[in-house]
Amino acid sequence: MPTPALADDLLQRVASRAAAHDRDGSFPHDDLAELRAAGYLAALVPADLGGWGLTLEQLTREQSRLAAAAPATALAVGMHLVWTAVAKTLHDRGDASLDFLLREAAAGEVFAFGVSEPGNDLVLFGSTVEAVTREDGSVAYTGVKTPVSLSPVWTRLGTFGLDAGGDEGPRIVWAFLDRDAPGIEIDETWDTLGQRATRSDTTRLHGAVARADRVVRRLPPGPNPDPLIFGVFVNFEILLASVYAGIAHRAVELAAEAAKRRTSLKLGGAPRSDDPDVRRRVATAALLDDGLDAQIRSLARDVDERADHGGRWFAKASGLKVRVTEQAKAVVDQAVLVGGGSGYAASSELSRLYRDVLAGAFNPSTQDSALGTIATAVLGPVSPA
Repeated sequence: MPTPALADDLLQRVASRAAAHDRDGSFPHDDLAELRAAGYLAALVPADLGGWGLTLEQLTREQSRLAAAAPATALAVGMHLVWTAVAKTLHDRGDASLDFLLREAAAGEVFAFGVSEPGNDLVLFGSTVEAVTREDGSVAYTGVKTPVSLSPVWTRLGTFGLDAGGDEGPRIVWAFLDRDAPGIEIDETWDTLGQRATRSDTTRLHGAVARADRVVRRLPPGPNPDPLIFGVFVNFEILLASVYAGIAHRAVELAAEAAKRRTSLKLGGAPRSDDPDVRRRVATAALLDDGLDAQIRSLARDVDERADHGGRWFAKASGLKVRVTEQAKAVVDQAVLVGGGSGYAASSELSRLYRDVLAGAFNPSTQDSALGTIATAVLGPVSPA
């Protein structure tokens, strides 16, 4: 049987709507409806649980294709796909604690990634959100999560907070909230330069309760070898990189089209694709772009095949994200220059790609964070004072 994939005509329809959603800052409900109907929200769910049964490596290709059509749609849906990737990573290693997520994703539920918090540079290893464990094992969360993509549509929110009052000592408590749980407020704060259609609005939790059967981890604060942390970190970085690779792929296509379409008086009316300076810019963009997929798929394959990178996994994943996002921006920079003044217009697709690719620098891991992780992996921790 052929491997399931997004149909070309579906991607064309998604692409045709991207400019309007960007202009209006509106969530792409139409894209999500088509992707859900195609089964894409369950692309990683094993076939025996109702999904496409893709590997992570295969999904990275589809995410790049979707991002080339509509970066914001790919980034938003990618947050849901990260959770399914985490669940699959655990499932493949004999841990069934998130199997409910795989089944619910196959049934059409949409999972949001409620991880980032204002002022929390510990990211996964600390929290400003209060988590209070109740007598029945449920957990009440109070605090702010932002940005949270898929804000208009998510039905489940994967999140965590710090329970400082338990007998076992402080614990980071991971759980999933239902959208209809009391105490969840969506604050429509998302008004950004790029990636506008993700609608990554602020989520405020006012004692919102996750049921006991949806509390999936209680971990000590700080770096932790738990498979859930591994799954969240590594899958997030890989799937994020896939989106920015897709932006770069599309930018090269647009640069080539512009070079062939535009003519030069200096060259006697010949297309600008004959100009050696233009050829060099397009070639530079293509050279950078050509290296993106291989590195993404290599690391994704290692996740699929359960390769042993020991303590280097976080360094490899964060390094991948930084390399890909920086190279993708360099590709778009060259493409915009090839496109000329018309590419500076707000209505230009190249202009939109330029704004969208800038977001990669702000998505975790940042360059500073990644370099710190890599330094620790290579040199060991900083000596105690």
